[in-house]
Amino acid sequence: MTDEFLRVETNEAVATLTIDRPAARNALNAAVLRELEAALRSLDADPAVRAVILTGAGERAFAAGADIRELLALDVEAARRFSAAGQRVMLFIESMQKPVLAAVNGAALGGGLELALACDFIYAAGSARLGLPEVTLGLLPGFGGTQNLARRIGPGRAAELIFTGRLLTAAEALDWDLVNAVYPDGELLAHALESATRIASNGGAAVAHAKRALRAGLDRPLPDGFGLERELFAALFATADHTEGLQAFLDKRKPEFKDKPQITI
Repeated sequence: MTDEFLRVETNEAVATLTIDRPAARNALNAAVLRELEAALRSLDADPAVRAVILTGAGERAFAAGADIRELLALDVEAARRFSAAGQRVMLFIESMQKPVLAAVNGAALGGGLELALACDFIYAAGSARLGLPEVTLGLLPGFGGTQNLARRIGPGRAAELIFTGRLLTAAEALDWDLVNAVYPDGELLAHALESATRIASNGGAAVAHAKRALRAGLDRPLPDGFGLERELFAALFATADHTEGLQAFLDKRKPEFKDKPQITI
């Protein structure tokens, strides 16, 4: 599948979605956001896809924020619509039944970091730079950054990054728990594919239910989160995959999972 600004490639059950606008350092304009939303919805509905990698074309940028020229032309109401379009993409990634891994291959700034933050976890190349520098432009993050960054690294560190506009190196981002791992530039996608392939080999319904428990549980009191986990755990006992997984363990063989990644409650 190919759009004007996106490339989608599949390797068995893993889809790699690449923002392909290198001349603009893969900046996110309205057209890119529309294509991202459509592609992600298609991948989430595709039963052959069990995990998604999101990355940027070239070596300079994952996505270097929103398109500045487009922002300059916005009035108040247009800015509200642009923010809503970006937030819709971020919220959809978080609600997807398929895990989404961000492979940050270069600069992830502003909207680019917000896009990575919406993913389930982040791997970064050694040359990557990450930050939310919107205040240096007289703005604030508008694609969920003020919410997701605090959830990822805590409110104090999020406040420092957002208020100063400071950029982190990949090593600093790892130290701040912003990214899960840092790899040499030329090895990033191979490691991302290895991890995504391992995810895709597990029970699709189990992974989807685990993602929902993790995501939805963050905003609930702990007893309510436990209740959600309990119901999702029980729901998996209505799937064939749970029988296959348990029996394969007893038989000392590799399981053959077939259930679709579909939430049942």
